[in-house]
Amino acid sequence: MASTEDDELPLTGQVADALARQRWGWLAGEAQGEPAPVRRETVKQEDVWRRALNFAREHLVVLGVALVVGLVFAVTTFWTTRPQEVPITPSVTASVITATPTPTSVPMIKIHVLGAVVAPGVVTLPQGSRVEDAITAAGGLLTDADPAQLNMAAVLSDGSQIVIGTTDNPLGDVNDGTGGSSGSGGSLVNLNTATQAQLETLPGVGPVTAGKILAWRTQHGRFSSVSELLEVDGIGEKTLAQLEPHVCV
Repeated sequence: MASTEDDELPLTGQVADALARQRWGWLAGEAQGEPAPVRRETVKQEDVWRRALNFAREHLVVLGVALVVGLVFAVTTFWTTRPQEVPITPSVTASVITATPTPTSVPMIKIHVLGAVVAPGVVTLPQGSRVEDAITAAGGLLTDADPAQLNMAAVLSDGSQIVIGTTDNPLGDVNDGTGGSSGSGGSLVNLNTATQAQLETLPGVGPVTAGKILAWRTQHGRFSSVSELLEVDGIGEKTLAQLEPHVCV
């Protein structure tokens, strides 16, 4: 009786015929050298190769389908991701023209600085200057100057007069050019409006000198600066230095 393994193996026509002859004794009288009966191992090998061939064909079909799908995917990806030309739009830069402001000229004023300064006289300053600016323009204060009675921050107007007192005569004043006094050390004597009596109150001025001042004023009309007192007979530099802190024009 054949084993279970023989029944499980599928046989071809040639193999089945050979097995039948072997089983029924048809091969008993055949001479030696005749084809040997087909062995079971040969049947097994042939079946294995057939199965391997069938398996390989199935996988070749699957592999071919996979290759086609991969090729389609690669072409689609390349087409969708290929670089696109972007049109370049020329940029327009708006130029901004900034107008440069034209510097305006600052009006200038003239200030008469008298008293205890290095260089008394008329100085020219920008409009809006203050008392301390005028003193600086006149060379600064002398060692015996006493400007404590002056408002150093006062704004000056054109034609103003500044008188700086000394430690011996601490009388300072700022005349705004109209005869008005802004100092706090007493009223200055205006050479153009003073009377004989007012002039005689000045240091170093007696009745004779006061008369000569009035005569000069009558002859020339008015004093344009305190320094013009030097033109009055009998008044020199020493007397002028005494008078400057106390008079104005």
